[in-house]
Amino acid sequence: MNKTILSPEKDPMGHAIVDFYHNRRTETLRIFSPQFEEDEFPIDLLFRTFEEMPSIEQEALKLAKGNILDVGAGSGCHTLALHKMGHKSVEAIDISELSVGVMKEQGIESVKQVNFFDTSFQGKYETILMLMNGSGIIENLTNIPHFFNRARELLTPSGCILMDSSDLSYLYQQEDGSLIFTEEDDHYFGEVEFTLQYGDIKGDPYTWLYLDFQTLEGAAIHHGFIAEPVVIGDYFNFLVRLTPAK
Repeated sequence: MNKTILSPEKDPMGHAIVDFYHNRRTETLRIFSPQFEEDEFPIDLLFRTFEEMPSIEQEALKLAKGNILDVGAGSGCHTLALHKMGHKSVEAIDISELSVGVMKEQGIESVKQVNFFDTSFQGKYETILMLMNGSGIIENLTNIPHFFNRARELLTPSGCILMDSSDLSYLYQQEDGSLIFTEEDDHYFGEVEFTLQYGDIKGDPYTWLYLDFQTLEGAAIHHGFIAEPVVIGDYFNFLVRLTPAK
């Protein structure tokens, strides 16, 4: 289980966040993957107001209550929106030293550079937010037991995780609805390897997990959680509420 944090020299997205916050412009944040063509990530998406966010993120913020943990908070846009909505008990965490610095500059006081899976980080939360394909930090199916164990440690008995994800099976779907995989597809289709580059700063390769709802629901039941779909998006994405079973 990866419990690392990011140092600035290996943090292209963190540098892009810093540049955008201070200058409102950035170089191109490039995304490489052996499974997809090269792409670009628009950093301004990380600085949206509540009104500019997609419905999945808006609904998650509306449902958040109590002591809230914003996991992988990035630039802090969700934490800032929650503050504006009147929530006073919101804690943000991110593995990026640079992102944490930007959050502090924006007035977010309760913020830490820490990995969600680092068991030295403790607390009890009624809502854990994992947004912008928040399932990604699980990395692969093998880590799912660790994820649910960690969730149970951090949630109050009545708490929940609000997480969004995307079902990538459509990329392999044929006209008759069947899924076709090649011999090279020897792993779950939602496990995607990425490498980010911003100017001369290149990060290490990492795996991001996109979970389809059926797989997520089955894993949740197996580990004593209830998975409830809350919002179904327009692009094979969805918001799910994960609650410990009574």
